[in-house]
Amino acid sequence: MALKATIYKVDLNIANMDIHQYGDYQFTMALHPSETIERLMVRILAFARYASEQLEFTKDLFETDEPALWSKDLTGQLVQWIEVGCPDEDKVKKASARCKSVAVVTYGTAVDEWYKRNSKLKTLSNVEVWQLSPATTEAIQQLCERTMQLQLNVMDGEWTLIGDHAQAQIEWIQLQ
Repeated sequence: MALKATIYKVDLNIANMDIHQYGDYQFTMALHPSETIERLMVRILAFARYASEQLEFTKDLFETDEPALWSKDLTGQLVQWIEVGCPDEDKVKKASARCKSVAVVTYGTAVDEWYKRNSKLKTLSNVEVWQLSPATTEAIQQLCERTMQLQLNVMDGEWTLIGDHAQAQIEWIQLQ
């Protein structure tokens, strides 16, 4: 018998004073049996970094040609492509040709090696690469619950994600 996905409900309130972005977002996420809590929470942070009404989660673990998140315009054209993890360089290059903006949110111990190996990413002008520190991914896992009420506060470049029972300082490192 195949394992089923675990469903998580998320209420995310964003107060980003640096760019004057404020919003409430509610979404349901599926944790695939092969996915970790760490990756699930990184997907939430990726959403928070690029939050908009058009941004949506995709079926990236089921559909290998889709990113973790994307944004489309009113005609259905892809505008933004957001990968989570250490994606294949060719996938990012293809996305770069298709979209105005591409972002990669990386985490884990293999990031430095992945970034060195994928040196052609540096030639793509519409690609951003962000790394989350190990301390960040450790802390955000403590916020995970099946039903999450999360508050993200951003001020003077400092990100704080607050849950019902804990909070986490988010450290972003821009690689590109």
